[in-house]
Amino acid sequence: MVSATLVGLQSLPGLVILYGSIVKKKWAVNSAFMALYAFAAVWICWVTWAYNMSFGDKLVPFWGKAKPALGQRFLIKRAALPATTHLYHNGTVETAMSTPYLPMASVVYFQCSFAAITVVLLAGSLLGRMNIKAWMAFVPLWLTFSYTVGAFSLWGGGFLFQWGVIDYSGGYVIHLSSGIAGLTAAYWVGPRTASDRERFPPNNVLLVLAGAGLLWMGWAGFNGGAPYAANIDASMAVLNTHVCAATSLLMWTTLDVVFFKKPSVIGAVQGMMTGLVCITPGAGLVQGWAAMVMGILSGSIPWFTMMVVHRRWSFLQNIDDTLGVFHTHAVAGFLGGAATGLFAEPVLCALFLPVTHSRGGVYGSVGGVQLLKQVVGAGFVVAWNAVVTTAICAVIRFVVPLRMSEDQLKIGDDEVHGEEAYALWGDGETLALTRHGPNSELESQRPRVPTGVTQNV
Repeated sequence: MVSATLVGLQSLPGLVILYGSIVKKKWAVNSAFMALYAFAAVWICWVTWAYNMSFGDKLVPFWGKAKPALGQRFLIKRAALPATTHLYHNGTVETAMSTPYLPMASVVYFQCSFAAITVVLLAGSLLGRMNIKAWMAFVPLWLTFSYTVGAFSLWGGGFLFQWGVIDYSGGYVIHLSSGIAGLTAAYWVGPRTASDRERFPPNNVLLVLAGAGLLWMGWAGFNGGAPYAANIDASMAVLNTHVCAATSLLMWTTLDVVFFKKPSVIGAVQGMMTGLVCITPGAGLVQGWAAMVMGILSGSIPWFTMMVVHRRWSFLQNIDDTLGVFHTHAVAGFLGGAATGLFAEPVLCALFLPVTHSRGGVYGSVGGVQLLKQVVGAGFVVAWNAVVTTAICAVIRFVVPLRMSEDQLKIGDDEVHGEEAYALWGDGETLALTRHGPNSELESQRPRVPTGVTQNV
């Protein structure tokens, strides 16, 4: 429950603060609200049908049966993930069903915090132009038809779990899926305005750091809670998480200094994020030196894809991924999954889940097969999210536009929500005539233009 709450704090207030401060001032309210809405909507969907689609009885090899997780008789019994019995090839039991020493209510709570942050992360690709009504429809649809499939396939006892694909705490289920879905949705929603794409400065860098700090510290619950117990695996996972994140941040900052001559605060946050994402699929399964190697990789490869590949590849340039979620989550998540296929240590694997021959490629024997499994598992997650996200966007746009109107895009929060983040005079403040009449001194000084940050400027 502590770990679940730490993960929840990563979303609320962590990503709410980060999104609201890393964007241009005119989008602060809308960006923060997209995260807030997603967090709330996921909760209701999760307990009503989505939990059992992810962790309940098997319907098909990649999906569980939908049913509520609300009744007292279900929630107070000892937790059990019914499809997680791991079998040998001949059908006999190798590892018994996962039954942690917790009530079902705790598992439902813990897993909901992961489902919620996945959708909130996805929102980072769509900030600054997605129609809020379309987003309100997108969240439950994507959770139902995309997230639950990845969760059941890899964590709930589905076919990737049975085949031996390793995802310790969400490198594929959460980060790879949110990165690919975010990129796909960004393609269908369309870009921000040309002026926003050209100039999109953070409105408060210090609050970006506050949100990033909540993310980093909250990741102790993200990876430390994965074993469902305060045990050896949890301790290893938390330590490796910090080692990888710190290494990645330093690597990203070093590259910024070498190539751009300045250390970037936003760049450091990106490096921190890629390190946290990269270690997630193998946090409790790799040794400390491997966590450091993964940090070097996560601080350099996503930096290269964001700073070099993205700028030279017209396909990526034509897709407006606002916060670069594809690079920080999809690229880093796949990198972490592949690195786990190389560095997963046999003893640590056995402590987490005793499945024969679970080991990374560097440990010999059949370890090389694990890397192949990791790549194939990632391929399934990528393909499913690209196809399903496309289908969801196609359905929604028949009902409401995916992109905001031109007036909303031009003005921002004031037009979309009737609210603004900062009541700064001359910089977007809207004065009520009931308080400041037309003959007041303030009204005579007020610029006679429509409200909205861009127009006032």
